[in-house]
Amino acid sequence: MKVYFNNSCKICKAEIDLYKKEKIQEIDWIDITNNNLAEKETSKNSKELLRRLHVKEGDKVIQGAAAFLVLWKKMPKYKFLYNFLKLPVIYNLFSFTYEIVAFFLYLKNKKQLKN
Repeated sequence: MKVYFNNSCKICKAEIDLYKKEKIQEIDWIDITNNNLAEKETSKNSKELLRRLHVKEGDKVIQGAAAFLVLWKKMPKYKFLYNFLKLPVIYNLFSFTYEIVAFFLYLKNKKQLKN
């Protein structure tokens, strides 16, 4: 599994650094900052990659709140988040909240996009 994240975003980096401490062997952490290979692997452009977290499992690319669920499911320490936030009503609230936060992080970090 590959996790595509924005290492140049302080908030994103801090969160991913917590996950990296779990040392899950089957997770590859990919910084999307100026990363053409990430764009090719996900079939997403730099703007799309910057906008949301992405996870690639096999040939499937998952984004946003759903990507977090896939990630947390693989991490014993965070599996409780998966179990709670996957519940339908809770997931809808989580997804909605994630989109708002992700949008503001995107606005904050979009200056790093190549023109």
